[in-house]
Formats: sequence, C-alpha cells, structure tokens
Amino acid sequence: MPQGLARPILIATLVAGTLDILAAFFFAGMAGVSVIGVLRYVASGPFGDGVTPTPGWAAIGLLVHFAIMLCMVAAYFLAAPRVRILLRHPILAGLLYGLLLWGIMYWIVKPLRWPDAPLPHNLKGIASALFAHCILVGLPIAWIAARHFRRRSAFA
Repeated sequence: MPQGLARPILIATLVAGTLDILAAFFFAGMAGVSVIGVLRYVASGPFGDGVTPTPGWAAIGLLVHFAIMLCMVAAYFLAAPRVRILLRHPILAGLLYGLLLWGIMYWIVKPLRWPDAPLPHNLKGIASALFAHCILVGLPIAWIAARHFRRRSAFA
C-alpha cells in the first residue's frame, strides 16, 4: 500500500461502513428484522448457513461488514490517483462508485451466494439500496479520497 494511505482508508472505512450498517439496521428494522438478524445475514456470506442468531455471530457479521467495506474503500483509493476524474469530481464519482457497488452486490454477489433470495423488486427496496450505496457509501469514500489526495498534492 502506498505510504500515507492507511489513515484516510481507515477513516473512510469507518465513516462509510458505519453509515451503511446503520442504514441496513434502519431499513431491515422497518421490515421487522432485528440488528442481530442483519449481522447474522452478513456473517452467513462467508461462513454459510450454520451461522446462529447469537451475539458472537453478530460480532463476526459486523467484522465481515467492515472487512468488505475496507476492500471497497481500498479499491477506490488505489484507483483515484490513476483516474484523475475521480478526484476532480468527487460527487459524481462517489455517486457512480456507489452505483457500481450496488450493481456488484445485488447482481453478482447476492445471486451467487444466495441464489434463492429475491432481489429488490419494488421502488422502495431499490431506492433504499441505492441510497445506502450511493449516498452513504460512495459519496463519503470519494469525498475523503479527494480531500486526502488534494492535501497531499498541495504539500508535495
């Protein structure tokens, strides 16, 4: 990893990851799913269907969530200095990155891991997923990256 990226990547991971998981708790809660249920679902991605609805698995689900977010953030931070438009237009870039992440999650990851689970099929489900990915994940990642690289180039 290039020098000086650990701190802004960690900050972006914590900001976007926290906003995203809080949105997941909110939207799932509206559907009657508990916080432990959300985190159990996240943990079942890499650990399978044997995950039980216990606080231990909820903690693992939270770790899995932030590990996935760390990968999303690191990918953006590694691409941003090479694709300068990501730094020049962070709002547009963040919205588009969120859209890309949504597409990967809902049209590749979820169908491969949970082939029988329905994808969002109504406006409310699609809108809430897009809101979380574009506004709560993509925008903070892009904004923090642009801020980091602008500061860095100002002092280079």
